[in-house]
Amino acid sequence: MDQPLLSRRRFLQAGGGAALAASLAACGDDGSGGGGSKELAFVYMGTAEQQATWNKLFAKFTEQHPEIKLKAEGIPLSNWSEFANKLSTRIAGGQVPDVIQIATEGQRLFASKGLLEPLDEYIKRDQSTIDDYYGDMDPNLIEWNKKYASTDGKTYYLPGEFNTMCMWYSKELFAKAGVPEPTAQWTWDDFRQACEQIKAKTGAFGYAAGPEYFAAIMPWLLTNGTSSFTDDWSKPTYSDQKVVEAAEFNRKLVADKLSPPPGGTFDATTAAAQGKLAMFGGGRWPIISIRNLKATAKMGIVPWPVKEKQGSPVGWNGYPILKASKKKDDAWTFIKFLISKEGSSTFAQLGGTIVPARKSVANSQSFLTDAPKGTEFLYQALSYATPIPSPDKGAAVQKAIEDGWKQVLTGNAAPADALGKAQTTLEGLV
Repeated sequence: MDQPLLSRRRFLQAGGGAALAASLAACGDDGSGGGGSKELAFVYMGTAEQQATWNKLFAKFTEQHPEIKLKAEGIPLSNWSEFANKLSTRIAGGQVPDVIQIATEGQRLFASKGLLEPLDEYIKRDQSTIDDYYGDMDPNLIEWNKKYASTDGKTYYLPGEFNTMCMWYSKELFAKAGVPEPTAQWTWDDFRQACEQIKAKTGAFGYAAGPEYFAAIMPWLLTNGTSSFTDDWSKPTYSDQKVVEAAEFNRKLVADKLSPPPGGTFDATTAAAQGKLAMFGGGRWPIISIRNLKATAKMGIVPWPVKEKQGSPVGWNGYPILKASKKKDDAWTFIKFLISKEGSSTFAQLGGTIVPARKSVANSQSFLTDAPKGTEFLYQALSYATPIPSPDKGAAVQKAIEDGWKQVLTGNAAPADALGKAQTTLEGLV
């Protein structure tokens, strides 16, 4: 399911820009999400850089269903929490689309507000279609969707495409420094030694440390056997000693100049393509930038280094139908297209910045071709991943977590102090 350092919520670092299609206001003045219009309104998070891919997907749908006029709008925002807040405001103001894209960070929030139509009857009606879909998916995605995306036992989302976290690395810099390429079993110590040797031999930074919740904080916590919250998201655990240890590890990378200082205009993908950065964290979303920089063959992808156990955050898309929609059957037809093999394959072939939920598509040549060696690790990470903790006040939670980490990275506060203060803020939010 995005910040200047790569992050899932941004998908790419192409923040800002105008909305990518006509305003939702055209959906009908009665707030019915298309009730006063002949069009099916779909709103998703997308940047200008991703627009061509989405447009081809929509064209494929229109080709199959000429009877449904789709009006799609991509909103470019910096993270999913902001996107959820923006949508909530629009809906409260009467601009209600028929279908929306919501990542893990906003799913519980929207389900709890009573804005969504339960999908259980639709699923029952098309059980064979759903069975085919679920049969082609890691069972963890199905289980997490049930556990975290509903507040009342009803189904509001089918789990869709996702992002996990792995380490992207420059094969060229590793070779130049005489460091063996990392393996799936590497450790924090291996990672630190690689950074040191690459810096000493080539002058390049080893890793781009940052304060992004999904992309630069959670992988370090999870591989150290801890998290930002308890498993049910009811209590923050941000002052845990293992969290402090992970923050100290990252601070030392910055202090020892193995990482550029956080903030500023440093662009990790460009720096890696130019041989100035050996590693950065990412899911699937760096692929468009890396392809544009003609650096696909220079890069490799490997699971995150481990201190205590393998770990990765995961966030996935859902495409719910709004309760106020007057076009629920058309909306369900559109959702079925998105989860179909053809819909999923189309997006993968076009260079989508998310990993297909269908195993068959994620393992297909259409997804793996023109992608770095090790791309298959992104799907395999589902076997050990942890859903990104996303309580109802997701935007405020994310801000507190990132602000605390930023204080540590910049050296403005001792890790235990900065994270203890953030912990107090988080306790007040849940």
